[in-house]
Amino acid sequence: MRRFLPFIGAVLCLAAQLSISGISYAQTAGDPIRDIVIEGNERIESATVESYLAVRPGDPFDPSALDRSLKNLFATGLFDDVSITRSGDTLLVRLIENPIVNRVAFEGNLRIEDEVLDAEVQIRPRTVYTRAKVQTAVSRIIEIYRRNGRYAAQVEPKIIELDQNRVDLVFEIEEGPETSVAGISFIGNEQFSDSTLRGVIETKESAFWRILTSADTYDPDRLAFDQELLRRFYLERGYAEFAVVSAIAELTPDGSAFYITFTVDEGQQYRFGLIGLSSTIRDLSVDQLEELVEMESGEIYNAELVENTIDALTDKTGELGYAFASIDPVTNIDHTDLAIDIDFTINEGQRVYVNRIDISGNVRTLDEVIRREMRLAEGDAYNVALLRRSQQRIRNLGYFETVDVSTTPAAASDRIDIGIKVSERSTGELSFGAGFSTSDGPLFDIRLTERNLLGRGQTVSGNFTVSGRRQDIEFSFTEPYFLNRELAAGFDVFRRKTDYQSESSFDETSTGGVLRAGYPLTEHLRHSVRYTLRDDEIENVSNSASVFIRDEEGSRLTSAIGQTLSYDRRDTRFLPSEGYLLRLDQELAGLGGDNRFLMHEGRADYYFQFVPDVVLNLGGGIGYIFGFSGEDVHLSNRFFIGGSSLRGFSAGGIGPRDSLTEDALGGNLYYTGTAELRFPLGLPEELRMFGRTFVDAGTLTEIDVNGPSLQDSGDLRVGAGVGLSWLSPLGPLSIDFSQALVEEDEDETESFRISFGTRF
Repeated sequence: MRRFLPFIGAVLCLAAQLSISGISYAQTAGDPIRDIVIEGNERIESATVESYLAVRPGDPFDPSALDRSLKNLFATGLFDDVSITRSGDTLLVRLIENPIVNRVAFEGNLRIEDEVLDAEVQIRPRTVYTRAKVQTAVSRIIEIYRRNGRYAAQVEPKIIELDQNRVDLVFEIEEGPETSVAGISFIGNEQFSDSTLRGVIETKESAFWRILTSADTYDPDRLAFDQELLRRFYLERGYAEFAVVSAIAELTPDGSAFYITFTVDEGQQYRFGLIGLSSTIRDLSVDQLEELVEMESGEIYNAELVENTIDALTDKTGELGYAFASIDPVTNIDHTDLAIDIDFTINEGQRVYVNRIDISGNVRTLDEVIRREMRLAEGDAYNVALLRRSQQRIRNLGYFETVDVSTTPAAASDRIDIGIKVSERSTGELSFGAGFSTSDGPLFDIRLTERNLLGRGQTVSGNFTVSGRRQDIEFSFTEPYFLNRELAAGFDVFRRKTDYQSESSFDETSTGGVLRAGYPLTEHLRHSVRYTLRDDEIENVSNSASVFIRDEEGSRLTSAIGQTLSYDRRDTRFLPSEGYLLRLDQELAGLGGDNRFLMHEGRADYYFQFVPDVVLNLGGGIGYIFGFSGEDVHLSNRFFIGGSSLRGFSAGGIGPRDSLTEDALGGNLYYTGTAELRFPLGLPEELRMFGRTFVDAGTLTEIDVNGPSLQDSGDLRVGAGVGLSWLSPLGPLSIDFSQALVEEDEDETESFRISFGTRF
C-alpha cells in the first residue's frame, strides 16, 4: 500500500488543478470541446452568454480559459450564480439570473423626502438587481441621515418576489432621533474658560431652547469650521502660535449623542512690534496710505486687523490705478520680547487678466442674470476690489443661499479663471401672514410673490392685506434690466383703505397706479423716477369731526412725477453694522388732476460698530411740502408723525391739531432725529435676540388752514426708551417701551409699542 501513496498523491494534485471555483472536470483537460450547452437563462440570449466565454467549440478544456469565462459572467452583474462543468466532450454552463427590479420604495422616512433618497440610491425600475447595488444603496441612505444629524438611523432592505423573476425592493428605514451634542469640553485652555470657547464655536450643546435650530446636532463639516473659528478667536487676541491639536467626536453606544473634545495649544500672547509701510512701485507714495494701517506698536496682536489692513491697502491702491499691486505683510516674530514686527510691502505684481468666468449651481436662474451683476468681464484686468463688489451684488439679488467666488490660474501665466458657484433658494412664495401691532391692530394678509420669474430676475407680486386699521390690494411687476440695460422698470396698481378715525375722525381710500424706473449713476449712487396717478377719497367723516376735516371730505385726483436719489454705503441692507445711507425724495403734482404741490423729503442714516454686535445708528429726516398756483396742500398729502417715526408718541400724535375735537390735521413741515444703540443680550446667538436703547426727537408744523381752534406750536418733541427685537423663525418681533420726555399738552403719547408678523 505504501508503494501506491505517491501515485495517489499525484492523482489528488491533478484533480485539484482541474477543479476551480464553479468549474469541475472529469476527463483530461487537453481534450477539445465538442459542444457548449447553456442552461437556466430566461431573459438573456444564449449567444449573449457565449460572447462572454473565453472558449469556443473545438478549443481545449483549458482551466485558465474557463476560469476567465466564469469571472466574465460574474462581472456582467446579470447572474446570481454561475457554474461551469464538463460532461464528456460537452461544456455545461448553468446560470441563475439576477431578478429585475420592478419597483423601489422607501418606508419609515419622515424627515427626508423620497425624491432625495431616490436620487442617492441610483437603483431604478427595470434594472438588474444585485446584492452589491443594494449594499451600496444602504450605505448611501445611512450617509444621508448622518449628514442630517441622525447617526442612529438603520436601513434594512426587503425583497418581495414577483412572477417572471421580478422583485420589489423596499428599504425599511428607522430614522431614530437626531444625534445631539451632549457635551463639549476643551483641554489645554488656560487663558479662556470652556464656557467662553463654547460661545465662539458654531456647534452647541443640546438645550431646550434650541428646538428651532440644528446647532446642537453633530455635523462633521461644522466641527471642521469650529476649529477655524477657534483659531481666529485666538489670533485676534494675540495668540499667534495657537493650534487645535485635535477635535474628537465620540458617539455614545446607543448612537443618540456625541461628546466633543477639543485639545488646544494656546501658546504665548504677542503684541505688535514695529509697524512699517513701504512700496516698490516708483510712483506710489505711502504717505496717502498710512491712515489705512489700523494697528499701532504695543497693542495686542490681532490677525483680523492685519487682514483688514491688507484689504484696505489693496482696495485703495486699486482705486489709485494700481490694479495689479499686491500687499505682502513681511513678519518677524521676536520670541524673547513676545512681539511681532510687520512691514506691509506694496509690490507691483504681475499683470493678470480675466480669462474665463464660469458659473455653476444655477438651475433656474439664467447665466446672464448673474453675469450682468459682475463688475468684471472676460478680458478685463483682474481687480480684487471689483471681484469682491461683484460677489456682494450677486448676494444682494436674494436668489441664492450661498455665493462662492474662487480664482484659478489659466493656461497662460497672465490669465486667471473666475468661478462663481451659487446655491439657489426658493424665490417663489405663497404665504399667509398674521401679525399684530399697536398701530394697525391684528393683521392678516395673503401674498403671492415670485422674485425670479422664469429665471430672468423679474419680480411679480400680488398682495391682499386686512387689519383692524387698513385694507390693501396691490399688484406689482419689476423688470430689473429693461431693454437689456441696467434700468429697473416696473409698475404698481393698488387700492388702499385706511381708518384714521381714532386720530382724525375720517377714513381714506386711495386707488391708483405707479410707473417707475431706476438706474445706477455710480456703483453706490442710484436714481429713480416715477409717475403716480392716484384718487384719494376722504369719507366716513364723523359729524363731530373737526371743521378742517369736514372741509376735506370728497375725492381728489393726484397726477404727479417724482424722483429718488440714494447713496448707499452700508455693509448690508438688513441690520447694517457699518456705513451710511443718504436719500432724497421729490414729487411734483400738477400734471392734470386736482392737486398742485411740490414735496421734498430727505433722510440720512449712519451706522458705527463700537465692538462686534454693538452698533450705533444716528439718523435724521426732514420733509417739506407746499402748494402752488393758489392750491393748498390737502389732507391726503400732508405728513403725519408719531408711532414708529417718533417713539413715545402715538401715530399722528404730534403736530397741528383742532383743540375742540382733538383731531390730528397733519402738517407741511417735519424734521426728526434718532440715536439708537443696538446691543446683544448675552443670550445664545442662535436665538437672534438683541436689545435697543434710543432717543427720538422731532416736530411737525405748518398747515394751510386757519382758525381759532387750530393748535400748532411747532416746538421740538423728544422721546426715549428701550426695546427688544427677536428675529424669530415665525417672523420678526419688536417691543418698545418709551416715554415722552418733551411734549405739548395737546400731544397724544404712548409708552408701549409691539409689532409682530409671521408667514406660513
